Parts: sequence; C-alpha cells; structure tokens
Amino acid sequence: QVQLVESGGGLVQPGGSLRLSCAASGIILDYYTIGWFRQAPGKEREVVSCISGHRSYHDSVKGRFTISRDSAKNTVYLQMNRLKPEDTAVYYCAAETGISICSNGMEYWGKGTLVTVSS
Repeated sequence: QVQLVESGGGLVQPGGSLRLSCAASGIILDYYTIGWFRQAPGKEREVVSCISGHRSYHDSVKGRFTISRDSAKNTVYLQMNRLKPEDTAVYYCAAETGISICSNGMEYWGKGTLVTVSS
C-alpha cells in the first residue's frame, strides 16, 4: 500500500521559515516525479514545486522555496523561507511514476499539512 505523509506545517509569522516533509512508504521516491501543491481557502489547488530530472517552481515562490530529496529517508522536502500571508494554504505532496510533469492528475497523494502565515 502506497502512502505519502506530509508533516511540518504550522503557524509561522510573516518572514519566517518552515520545512515540509513528504515521507513515502510502498514506493521509492527516487523513481517518481514529486510535486508539492497547495490549496488556499476558496482557491483552486496549484502546483508549488516539482522535482523529476530537474526542479521547477511557481513564480510566486521562486527564490524563497527549495525542493529537495533525501533518498536514504525516502522523503522529499520543501524548504519555505520568507513566508508571506498569501502562502497560507493546505500543502500536499503527490507522486507520479517516472519522469513526468506535475499536475492535479498525479498518481498518489498525501492528505496535506496546513501552513498558516500570520502575525
């Protein structure tokens, strides 16, 4: 059974940092394209960052967020720096077999972790 479990969300002040983790069981993340998505209240889910053979980022997070893999821990991270109130959302990780694009149709999804940026 494949599971993706996100963690690391919470309440942070504007300008602060958080590191989200996406831990996998049942699959080896090195063989998958991994995406981080977010959904804010009243808005559609959007891709924040994607890692396959290369890394990509939504324009709104470029220079602030970094996606990375830890093969030994079978985990993908999203380091989020200089957080803004508009980053507030539920953050999800998702996986798709092989080299792929990140989209809402990815194969496996976690249940999400809430990030709230507020003073």
